[in-house]
This record gives sequence, C-alpha cells and structure tokens, in this order.
Amino acid sequence: MKHIKILMVTCGLVASELAVRAQDTIITVTPKAPERQAVQVAFRKVDQKDLLGGVSVVDVPAQMKQNYMTYSLANMDAWANGFNGNSMWGMGSYLLVIDGVPRDAGNVLPTEIAQISFLKGVNAVALFGSRAGKGVVYITTKRGQEGAQRIDVRVNAGMHVPKVYPKYLGSAEYMTLYNEARRNDGLTDLYSDATIFNYASGKNPYRYPSVDYYSDQYLKKALGRYDVTAEISGGGDKARYYTNIGYQTAGSLLKFGEAIKNDRIDRLNLRGNVDITLSDYISCNVDATAIFYTGKGVNTNYWGSAATLRPHRFAPLIPIDMVEPDDEASQVFIKNSDHIIDGKYLLGGTQLDQTNPFAAIYAGGNNKYTSRQFQFNTGIQADLRNLLKGLTFRGTFAVDYNASYNLAFNNTYAVYAPVWNNYAGKDLISSLTRYGQDATPGVQNVSNSWYSQTISATTQFNYVNSIRDKHHLSAVLLMNGWQQKESAVYHATSNANLGLQLGYNFKHTYYADFSGALVHSAKLPEGNRQAFSPTVSLGWRLSNEAFLRGNAVVDDLRLTASAGILHTDLDITNYYLYQGVYTVLGSWYGWKDGSGIQATESRRGDNPAMKFPKREEISVGLEGSFFKGLVKVDGNFFVNKITGNIIQAAALFPSYFTTGFPVSSFIPFVNYNDDKRIGFDFNVGLHKKLGEVDWTLGVVGTYYRTTASKRAEVYEDKYQYRQGKSIDGIWGLQSLGFFKDASDITNSPSQTFGQVKPGDIKYKDQNGDGVINTRDEVFLGKGGWFGAPFTLGVNLSAQWKNFSFFALGTGRFGAYGMKNSSYFWIDGEDKYSIVVRDRWTPETQATAKYPRLTTFNSDNNFRSSDFWLYKANRFDLAKVQVSYDMTGLLGAKKLVKELGVYVSGFNLLTLSAERELMEMNIGSEPQTRFYNLGVKALF
Repeated sequence: MKHIKILMVTCGLVASELAVRAQDTIITVTPKAPERQAVQVAFRKVDQKDLLGGVSVVDVPAQMKQNYMTYSLANMDAWANGFNGNSMWGMGSYLLVIDGVPRDAGNVLPTEIAQISFLKGVNAVALFGSRAGKGVVYITTKRGQEGAQRIDVRVNAGMHVPKVYPKYLGSAEYMTLYNEARRNDGLTDLYSDATIFNYASGKNPYRYPSVDYYSDQYLKKALGRYDVTAEISGGGDKARYYTNIGYQTAGSLLKFGEAIKNDRIDRLNLRGNVDITLSDYISCNVDATAIFYTGKGVNTNYWGSAATLRPHRFAPLIPIDMVEPDDEASQVFIKNSDHIIDGKYLLGGTQLDQTNPFAAIYAGGNNKYTSRQFQFNTGIQADLRNLLKGLTFRGTFAVDYNASYNLAFNNTYAVYAPVWNNYAGKDLISSLTRYGQDATPGVQNVSNSWYSQTISATTQFNYVNSIRDKHHLSAVLLMNGWQQKESAVYHATSNANLGLQLGYNFKHTYYADFSGALVHSAKLPEGNRQAFSPTVSLGWRLSNEAFLRGNAVVDDLRLTASAGILHTDLDITNYYLYQGVYTVLGSWYGWKDGSGIQATESRRGDNPAMKFPKREEISVGLEGSFFKGLVKVDGNFFVNKITGNIIQAAALFPSYFTTGFPVSSFIPFVNYNDDKRIGFDFNVGLHKKLGEVDWTLGVVGTYYRTTASKRAEVYEDKYQYRQGKSIDGIWGLQSLGFFKDASDITNSPSQTFGQVKPGDIKYKDQNGDGVINTRDEVFLGKGGWFGAPFTLGVNLSAQWKNFSFFALGTGRFGAYGMKNSSYFWIDGEDKYSIVVRDRWTPETQATAKYPRLTTFNSDNNFRSSDFWLYKANRFDLAKVQVSYDMTGLLGAKKLVKELGVYVSGFNLLTLSAERELMEMNIGSEPQTRFYNLGVKALF
C-alpha cells in the first residue's frame, strides 16, 4: 500500500503540473485536423479502411451522444456483429482487456471509453497468445488531446421499476391445495375447512397470516439511481491529460427495518491518463485508476426467502395491544424486548422460524461489502527512425490491486410465537413463547477477505512504412506476459508468448498479413508446454479494380479471408492433469484378525503426451459501401474446430482400468473431444436524409451452429450419442401427457423413477424395452450455454433540428430453456406458485397443464423432459432515448459552451411467447425497467 500511495501521489503531481503547463501555453497551440479513425487491434492501431476481417469496432463516445449507457458492454451485441453478449461466434468465455491489461468489464464506465474492439478471427487474436483463443474484447480508454481545456459534465437521475414478481398462492388457497396433495398421496387433510375459512377471511392477519413477500407493505414501487461524471481534458504539444471523476449510487426496493438506511451501493471512480512528449524521439504515458465501491446490506437473503417460505408460517409482526394485559409473563417479554417495532409490534416467528427475513431486517444488524481497486499503467515509446525509418519501440508495464472484504454487525434477536384465543368475538393473545435472545454486541466482524493482483508487461518493436505510397509495410515483434494472482488460489493464471506480425498491402488493394505466437502453458507436461500458433489473412479491394472503379453503385468493396491454428489452454480445467494421482487417504483393507491398513489407491493415470487443444479456423469476410454511403455492409462467414479437448473418459480404456473395492482408476486425462462451429455474422447500416430528418438504421446479427464432432462415448442405443448433436444440447425424456387412471399405468411400460399415480407424467419408451429409464432420454433441442444461435440487433436514430430520437432492440432466437426452477418443480413442503392452479385432477384431466400435486418427492415428474421445455425466442426493446440540444438557447457570453438534456428508458418491453417467464427472477432481485433523466454540459 505504501508503494501504491507514492505512485498515486506522483501521478497526481505529474498530471497537475503538466495540466498547468499545458494550460499556460494553450493559446499558442493550433488544434490538429481530425485524423482518420484508427482501430485498436492486437498491440497496434490500424487505419479502419485497412482493417482485415474478423474485427468489429464500436465508437463509444459517438454512441453516448444519443445513447446514454450505464455499463461498458451494454447491448453491444446490437452493435458488434459476431458478439452475442456471452461469447464470440459462440465459442464461450473471451479475454477482456482494458488498455491492453486483462481486467473486468465493470472496471470501466462508458464515459471513460474511447473505443471497443471485438477481435473474433484467429488472425485478429493470435498475438495475444493462449488465453485469447476464444476471442478478445479490447476496451480503450480516452486520452487527452491537444487543445483548450474542456470540462464535460454529465448528471443522471433515474429509477428502476420492477418488471414482474413471482406469483405465489395465499395461505387459504395453499392449504386447500395442500390438502388435495395429501389426498392424492392417500393421506388425510391437514387443514380443516374452518381453518381455511379464517385464513381466507383476512379478518385478523396477525392470527391468520397470508404473507405476500412482494406486496407494497414491504417493497417500494421503484428504487432510485443517480450518477454524476466530470471529464477534464486538454493539453499542449508536450503533454496531454484526461481525467474522469465519477460517482454513482443506488438504493434498495426494501422499505423497512435496517434496509431503509443500510441497503444501497456507492461507487466512486477516479481515472487519470497522462501522455508526455519528452523529445522528438521519446514519449511516455502514466495512467492511474482508483475505484472505491461500497455495498451496504441487511443480514439476510430476503429474495431467496420470498421464494421458499410459505405464506401461513408466521406473522412478521405481533401487535402488542392484542396481548392480554393480565398475562404477566408476556408483559415482561414486552418490557424487556430491545426491538419494539414502531412502538407497537414484537417480532414474530415460530420454533421452526426463529430466524426469518423480517426479523433479521428489523433486528439482525447489517453488513458492508467494501471493494478497493487500484490500476496503474505506464509505457514508453521511442521513435527509432534514425536506425530505420518507420521503426518504433514500445514497452508497457501495468499492475492492478484489488481487495475486498465484508464488515458486519451480527446481532441476535428474540422472536415470539403467540397463543391466540377469542373472547366475545375478539381475538386476543393469551400467551407468548419466546425463541432466542436480544443481543447487540457492537462488534464488527470481518469476513470474506479477498485480494487479487495482476501484473502485465509488454516489450515490442513496431515497423510501419510506405514506399512510394504504393507498398505499405507493417511488422510487430513482441514479448507479452501477464499473471493474475488470487487469494486462496494456489496457481496464478498466466499468459506468456512471443508474437510476430508481418503485413503488406499494395495501394490499399491487395493485403496480406501473417500473425503468429509462440505460446507457453504450465498446465501441460514438460516438453509440450510450448507451441506455435500461425495465422494468415488476405484481402482484396475490388472497388479499386478497373471493372469497378467509378461504379455508381459501389463506393468501396473488399473481400478478406483468414485461416490459422491457435493453441490454447483455456479449456484445460486445472494444473497437473497430466500427472497420475495416488492416495493413501481412501479405503481401508481389513484382515481376518480384525486389524487393517489403509489402502493406497490410484485415482488417475499419467499422460506425459498431453498437449494443447487447438482452434482451427477458416473465415471469409466482406465489407462494402454502396450508393454514396447510403448502405454499408460488413460480414463474416466462419468455420472453426476446437480439437483435442481434454477429457477423462472410461469409454476409451478397457474396463480393468477401474477397479471395485478399494476403488481405483488408472484412466488418464487425454486429448480427444472435438467441437465444430459454423456460422456467419453481418452488420448492415443505412444512412439517409429525408426532408429535414437525418435517419440512420442498423441491423446486426450473428448465426452459428455447434456440433459435438467427436466424443468418447458408448451407448446401447444410437439415438443417445452426443456426437453429431449440438454441443449445448438439452437431453431428456419425451412426454406423452398424463397417466389417466390405474389401468393406463398398468398397461404402460414399467416406471423406474418412483411410484406413479394418475396425473403423473407419462413418457415414451424410445427403445421398446418395456422400461422407462435414462436410456429413453433423447436430444430435445439446443440450450443456451453459449447464447442463442441467432442473435439480432436493430438500432434506429433520427435527427431533426435540435431533437434526436434513438431506439435499440435485441433479439435471441433458436434456443430452448427448461422450466426447472422451484417456481415450477413443486412437491413436498415447497411453496406453491400459481402454476399449480393448472394441475391435473380427475375433473380437469382433459385440460390440465401441470401434474398432480403431491407431498412426497416427485422424481418421475420433475426431471428433464420436453414437458418442461420451452422456446426461448425473444425480442427486447432494450433502449429508447429522446435528446434535445439546448446550446442555441444560451447567450453569446456563456460559461457553458454546450448543453443538452435527454430522457431514456431501458429494458422497456419483451416480446415472447414466454414473456412473463423471461422477465421473472426466482430467488433473486427482480429485473427492472430503468427510466432516466440526464443533463450533459461542456464548459
């Protein structure tokens, strides 16, 4: 921490001094003409017109003018083709870097971002090494520019409004249906008609509670969110600076007890990026970021309890005025209680609910999660043109520290269970039973202490030169490495590689690029820890050819093709998998005399030949502009295979590689499984001015199909083989409706998932063996592990005078989901949701949509099957914003140079056959719509 403080102070002093000097000389600086947009790719920037395929780029500052965002990657799948929010081209987890250093997307806010590059193709990511095998999201933060100092201020105030809450039955309906469930099981009713009537009447909610955890008695209609950001930038030819200071805060939906003041989040971020020109040959940068995050909360999981606690269990509060005055013991409890709520209630509970979410929020104390992040980048660049024209050197070093911990005041409390009576028609509490003790120790407890450290360094030589403005050459030779250490994790996550890039283009017409990396991984055995990943890209600008030059339709048209092999250890789940494992901590071998010794057991075999899995890929891209900029198109078609994925599979080895008792296995981890993906992405933009309105329409999409092209498996039935099916497929039974009666059960195949009765789900016997078991499971459809196979984004903007309108929608199509949460799979003592209203009964068997109710385990009904399958197709209206530029209303002599206001709405509408399910969270905070009012100003 000492070194961090010194570095922060130093960075601050340097930034301040340079800012003052730059400001003193600013009137002599002539701003440069805007340069052609350069796109950040792997360890270099490339002119956008020379960018080869497999890369998408988003200009975030341009977006923020009409599309205020709260998260760095918000709705980026509607802007970047090939990115679906979870993965690139459906490959899974990607590498995210901020200014070249592996970090989290939440470490940077949209106001700090200059550009986001989405590197998808093998040629685009090769220089990043092994850990980038599934793509890279490269976030570049803003930097200061020569010119007068500018101060941009943005203030937002908004509110989150819950979309939908889960719907559960009230006490009376629950009791009625629970009695039905018991009768279905051959048991007697548990609740009498009189009891159900009392709970239904609502005449005394303290004696006959029907607790709705989602009512406005406990929850607000909305929670507020506020943020303010100030950006200060400027500088001269010697130094440029960019500073971002931001603060945001958000409250809670809970509106009682400790949650009123101790359930909110606060985030303060400070960023300073300084660029210094030391001489004509040497320049450097010094960047520092600090993020202070605090989340205050209550000592309970309210939302988890809301999904599990049945409504009749207890009344959260017990009214003191209903306790009989003559009950001396109860009056003593009242007098000595530390928690009299609102001066008139005791905390309610039962022997089984001595701790409950209401009592915990009122009296259980509070906690505070604290996170502190410090990030430092520094780099130096030397122009070596005296050695070779176009040659430069750049070295970077970065170190990040992240620490978090939880502080909590853990109080204990007493809850009270009342014994009720009724005198002359009036309900009174004749006695109270106390469970627990009130205690407020005042001791702050520290828990969940965690830290991480990232160190990153790069050394590289870059060469960029043009010969007679025809032959354009580029080259990069680099050494890159980074390491992330985390508390309680023995092995750090590391990446180390050498990289080489060689590029050539002739008159911006014919392109060739080679990018390769020598990678290293400690997850592999010695001798196999290094591998070389070669890739190549070719490009041809057809619009420069004589047959298209001057064409009235085609402004620009280019084809690209890429191919390569990347060696990656991303899917190697742990270290030392190549080593055999023996243990003496397992079974005991007994002798006849009653004594015994511990057995030495083999748990897996050696594999000294284990090697890197490989991503092998071919892609073809097209980009073009047509009709004088009216239409712009960018797209890629790709085929890739990830081969040699590491598995431990008994199917590959003889049966004697595993033994009975003592249990031993000699089966090693081997390179075997292969996955294949084939698909395309596209980005089509239209820009046209119609009358006084300037219109822009963009349509972005990605489609891919995954195949498990090679698997180690042995099944008795061909239809169960995973090979040839979708990688993230859903497997389960095919349902045939419900059993109608006992005769139907008798005449059906034998059931192995527990005893069945009329109203239980009936399954298809796929192999005709007369038995329903796991051998009858079949492929049901594609799941959503890597996202829906078809992702669609639509963005529309219109500019009229000082008004602008923006709308954005996103779609997900082609995947399936399973209704397998506690909201749908209900048996035993579970809480009943409204789905049970459609249950099977002898009277409703023709229309029933839900199995019969039971108080036993329902293993037969609640298992993966197409009965619970649903299509997860959806289209979301993700954003609408209306903005107004008020600059023209300002006077001639004005402190404020620009002024604008905007109103926006987020996550406004979902169109789907399963809309309510899509918008509903079970056991966690609800999804929300967000309405925002913002003001931005330039000083």
